[in-house]
Amino acid sequence: MDRREFIQTSVWTGLACLVDFDRAFAAGQNDKSVGKPWRGWKKGQFQVHFIYTGVAESMFYIFPDGTTMLLDCGDHNAIGRGKLAVPVLPNPDRHAGEWIARYVQRVNPSGSDVDYMMLSHYHSDHAGCSTFYASKDRRDEQDYFLSGFSQAAESLNFGKAFDRSWPTYDDPIPINDESDGGTVGHMKRFYEYMQKHRGMQMEKFKLGAVNQIAMLKNPSEYKNFSVRNICANGSIAYPDGTVKDLYKDRIAKEHPKTLNENGMSLGMIFTYGEFKFYTAGDFSDKWKLPDGAEYEIEDAIADACEKVNVAKINHHGHYSMPRKLIEALQARVYVSCVWDQLHNVAPVMERLADRSIYPDDRIICPEIFPNERREEDAGKIWMSDINKDSFDGGHIILNVEPDGKRYSITYLTADDESMTVKSVIEFNSR
Repeated sequence: MDRREFIQTSVWTGLACLVDFDRAFAAGQNDKSVGKPWRGWKKGQFQVHFIYTGVAESMFYIFPDGTTMLLDCGDHNAIGRGKLAVPVLPNPDRHAGEWIARYVQRVNPSGSDVDYMMLSHYHSDHAGCSTFYASKDRRDEQDYFLSGFSQAAESLNFGKAFDRSWPTYDDPIPINDESDGGTVGHMKRFYEYMQKHRGMQMEKFKLGAVNQIAMLKNPSEYKNFSVRNICANGSIAYPDGTVKDLYKDRIAKEHPKTLNENGMSLGMIFTYGEFKFYTAGDFSDKWKLPDGAEYEIEDAIADACEKVNVAKINHHGHYSMPRKLIEALQARVYVSCVWDQLHNVAPVMERLADRSIYPDDRIICPEIFPNERREEDAGKIWMSDINKDSFDGGHIILNVEPDGKRYSITYLTADDESMTVKSVIEFNSR
């Protein structure tokens, strides 16, 4: 089966789509671009680059008109996890913020100029911090740490930043500057410096907004592209315009000094014609109700979601993605950002692969699924849904063609900066 035949046979029909992904893997590895440098972005394509470093999460977006956004750019001591660490690629000689910036410069149609940056939530693996950094100096008479976003900004120019709680940092309760290795205080200093010295604009993420994250270069040419903000700060915005505050009653009764930052994550659904993509930070929060039942915040998110073609797995696949959310998304491709052996744990993979939730075939694409995990999970039925090109680690590119009728998943080597293609699997949208 060649690539063209695979595309034709993989059209979604009705509820069922039974594609033999072993043949898909083979077709992807025999694609004519395999072994060659990635060909780059073309006008009209929507791309999401899942950048692998082994220590952080980061995604670079290129909208159809060339507008760009860096969503998350973390750095933390993942190597300190010892046996739980995954390979750091290309190597540990540079910190993650620099590797990420170098990757962006290679793929960005505007070079070092990035229109937007967005932090999904205040954790160091998504933002950087003041306790694990490449270097520090004195700027504006205070310590300034080059870590994550702030290190990337040494070579990238950000036009505007979206933040979940700026400028008051008290939504839904005041945020502790020193939590998670000082990530909040670190980002405050970074924002202040960038506004004062680099002219970066700041804007609070607007829950429920459509196209707050808008195309800037030629939006009128791509009217079928949109971004819907579905969650922020523990609240969910539904398509009918209503908003559900999941923490209001809990805050009123318990008066907590802190909340699980994962539950504050920002989330969006991107639509491009017939194509849809879901992403929502590190959701994994839950708590006990008075009757003893567990309340899953992701169940509430499910009510705000719709069927999508591709979904980023919440919280790196670490005890996330409950049945109700999987049933709502019914994705054909699940992508996971990985920096630990405890990501993509077996119970999550079992649910993602469960055909009783929805019957359509699917493929699970982690940035890496290392040898230790393959040995531990050998023989599990769901292993057949894992993209084999994840075994050694790599960057992943989601590429959506104009009007969203076709999309592809490309693995690039992360062993070096050659951008060499490992495989390409193409799909037709629903």
